[in-house]
Amino acid sequence: MTTTDHAENTGTERKTDEAAIRELLQDRATATAERDAERFLGHCAPEIVDFGLAPPLRLTGPEALDRQAVEAWYATWEGPVEVTSTQIEITVGDGVAFAHSINRMHGAKACDSEVQLWFRATVGLRKIDGVWRITHVHESVPFRMDGSGLAALDLTP
Repeated sequence: MTTTDHAENTGTERKTDEAAIRELLQDRATATAERDAERFLGHCAPEIVDFGLAPPLRLTGPEALDRQAVEAWYATWEGPVEVTSTQIEITVGDGVAFAHSINRMHGAKACDSEVQLWFRATVGLRKIDGVWRITHVHESVPFRMDGSGLAALDLTP
């Protein structure tokens, strides 16, 4: 194998991996829309570290993979919870990858309020036994730096 052949194979493999990761992220968003906690969590590695939008500051392993907690969150919504990712960028290495995006969450809360917000997301992944698994999630909403400390929920890309 020449150096050029290796580079081409690596490029092809990376494109295949990137497509698989895009599909994984889309399936996770679809699982949220369908309120399918098992499918949503099924893409995660057992040792996941999750810095989500909701408290606490950090969840790890089994506490981050608590299906009942995800179902309880889904129960606070009326109908689907739409999460649309935009500006997705994926970087793939040898067995590791990360993706970052600007996401829109939209839906109706069970308490008759509508939610629409944009947030930032970074997802770290590892290829485990040939399958990409999420090992790290970090989601955030900017906050006002004017001393109020309020979340900037009115921002749009």
